Amino acid sequence: MTTETPRWFTSSYSENGGACVEVAINLAASHGVVPVRDSKLSASPVLDVSAAAFAAFLDGVKAV
Repeated sequence: MTTETPRWFTSSYSENGGACVEVAINLAASHGVVPVRDSKLSASPVLDVSAAAFAAFLDGVKAV
């Protein structure tokens, strides 16, 4: 079994001096989760959000 490494990125809309979150959407299809962490602290705890919940969150943000 191959273990994938999260590929972290911050939104291109994040221009607020680094007070952001990073996500690793590359794990959504293979693992069913989207890891989320604090962009200022790369060693911070990671919150694993289900891919479905993250998609619903994005839909809600886009609807605003």
